[in-house]
Amino acid sequence: MGRAQGQKTRDRNKASLPQVPKNLKSDGLDVEFDRDLADHEDLEAMARSKAADERGKRNKR
Repeated sequence: MGRAQGQKTRDRNKASLPQVPKNLKSDGLDVEFDRDLADHEDLEAMARSKAADERGKRNKR
């Protein structure tokens, strides 16, 4: 038994892992929303979310 025979099973998994193309990945923003049916808490949550997104973008640079 040579050296490489013990490592074959460990490295074999890397080639078989599924990979999703970038254009098929979802960013999680596919939720339907109607502003006419939103209450005060929904609007406040949207404002907090938007502010957090802006802070994240600003800190990412």
